[in-house]
Amino acid sequence: MARLVSTALVRGLMRSSRPSSAAAVSQPAIQKFMNYSSGLGGAPNAIGDSTTTRVAADPDTHQDFQPTSKSSEMSFDDIVAQDIKEHPVVIYMKGYPDAPRCGFSALAVKVLQQYGVPISARDILSDLKLKETVKAYSNWPTFPQIFIKGEFVGGSDIILSMHQKGELKELLGDIAQKGEQNDSS
Repeated sequence: MARLVSTALVRGLMRSSRPSSAAAVSQPAIQKFMNYSSGLGGAPNAIGDSTTTRVAADPDTHQDFQPTSKSSEMSFDDIVAQDIKEHPVVIYMKGYPDAPRCGFSALAVKVLQQYGVPISARDILSDLKLKETVKAYSNWPTFPQIFIKGEFVGGSDIILSMHQKGELKELLGDIAQKGEQNDSS
């Protein structure tokens, strides 16, 4: 996003600094810098901006800052099954409970936080394969998806409805009590 804004800003500066005459004039220093810093390779477009950026191939990037693959031996199906089995409340959402990236995800988190239960969450926006796996696992197309005690409950609308009817309190009651017991010991 910052790159798009800076490119647009530079292009605007370039347009405003061009002389009105058709005489051949050398490129301004800012234009030369933009060409140099815009990446390795790629065909320049009409104003000289390179169209591709390959940061990972940058020979000046120290190995500590190179992207790394975080692959594991577990499949996404196994990860989802393990999450649901090991955690009493799991929410697959857009963002994280502390920083939701969707109003529905934020609503679901706020409702669950009313009960003081530990919430385990995964950001489905960080990995599209995880998102597709969760959709297939629950046979439910939208997010957030909430699992309580190993069972798929639904999305934010269902959680809110259950909260309003008092059903969620019954469902989460023993989980909240276990959390309180663990805190006091």
